[in-house]
Amino acid sequence: METLIDTSKAARAGGHIVVDRTKAIELVDQLRLAVPKEVRAAEEVLAQKDHILNLAQTEARRTKSTAEDEYRERLNKHELVNQAEQRAMTILRDAEERARRMVEQAETQSQACRTEADAYALRSLRTLEQEVSNINSVVRRGIDVLSGPASANLSSHYFDDAELVR
Repeated sequence: METLIDTSKAARAGGHIVVDRTKAIELVDQLRLAVPKEVRAAEEVLAQKDHILNLAQTEARRTKSTAEDEYRERLNKHELVNQAEQRAMTILRDAEERARRMVEQAETQSQACRTEADAYALRSLRTLEQEVSNINSVVRRGIDVLSGPASANLSSHYFDDAELVR
């Protein structure tokens, strides 16, 4: 278009030019053809831009959704870990309490057994003491009987027998 204007003849009236109509119409037709190509190209670029934007938004939503899912999963795992730790602590406390009660019960039973054993031993010793006392009384009476006047003959008799044994 610039070339057509530059090569056209100047008219007599101030600043106007005479343009070849056929050439001008050809240029306008070429512009009409070229402009839609450019517009179509621009529309294609815009469409590509929209498509790329849609893809990016879809990818962003998918990435966000995946991240949220992972976050929820980790949160759930964290909660599960916390619940498991709390359950373990409860089990441990219960086990410690049961062990404490068992030790306490064993100590009580042990003390009862010791008390019963001590009582049995005391009864046995008293019975033994009574029997020893009875035996001692029998021995004492035997000594008394043998140490009396009638025992002098018995003593010499036993003494003589003892002499014979030598």
